[in-house]
Amino acid sequence: MNALLGRIPAVVLVLAAIVSVQLGSSLAKGLFTAAPPLVAAWLRVTGAALLLGVIVRPRLTGRTPAQWRLVIAHAVCLTGMNAVFYEAIRRIPVGMAVTFEFLGPLLVAILTTRRRSDWLWALLAAVGVAMLGFSPEPLDPVGVVFALTAGGCWALYIMLTPRLAEQWEGFTGLATGMALGTVLLGPLAVLATPGFGPWYVHPSVWVMGLGLGLLSSALPYGLELRALERMPRSTFGILMALEPAAAALVAWGWLGESLGWHELAAMTMVIAASVGTVVSARRDPSG
Repeated sequence: MNALLGRIPAVVLVLAAIVSVQLGSSLAKGLFTAAPPLVAAWLRVTGAALLLGVIVRPRLTGRTPAQWRLVIAHAVCLTGMNAVFYEAIRRIPVGMAVTFEFLGPLLVAILTTRRRSDWLWALLAAVGVAMLGFSPEPLDPVGVVFALTAGGCWALYIMLTPRLAEQWEGFTGLATGMALGTVLLGPLAVLATPGFGPWYVHPSVWVMGLGLGLLSSALPYGLELRALERMPRSTFGILMALEPAAAALVAWGWLGESLGWHELAAMTMVIAASVGTVVSARRDPSG
């Protein structure tokens, strides 16, 4: 698998990860009707941990304390990002939640860039994301805080992932982190269960959870892990601006939601920024 992914361009890996996440988000909407957000997040992490554990079978013995500190930090960021984002979209529109969350990777792109042109691309992407996330509905401040927290976790995830790939061979770090995330989030999922019914007795919930783990965690994070080994962090951060545009397209194709002129204009800005930063990176590979 590693050899196959190594032959695929890093940009293609990131785009595939984005599509997978958005398909998983559609699946999560159905899961929210049967289980609270924290349980959905736990099922997502658990499903990914089971899938990666069977495929990767990470070696845990002989690891250094530094390796364990890194994988624990990565697990906290990854699990926290999932949990607080689901809590955010429970309170505010998904478009606005993604907008606030994207401030994290956008900040990484701006702070780590070595090309002046990336500042312009980052600004264009920020305007596009803001337009796409616009909503006339009043925003719950708690939901906004959750979304911003998810963005902070996302930024730390981007910074930690290349180091994880260096110190944990293949997908072993990601698989171990997912298993740790299952343990970390488990108690919170149990506390969130009262008042929502015995979701755990319904096989369909577990099946959806496994699917969510594959589409929203195991597959996209694995692809991103490989992409970040060969791609500047600034380029990755701006490419992730395609997330809101992809979400809008999935809603249009899957749910039949129409797109207004401002949404089309926003997606154009985001895509232009993504293409611009990729072209810039190719001209200056040292970025």
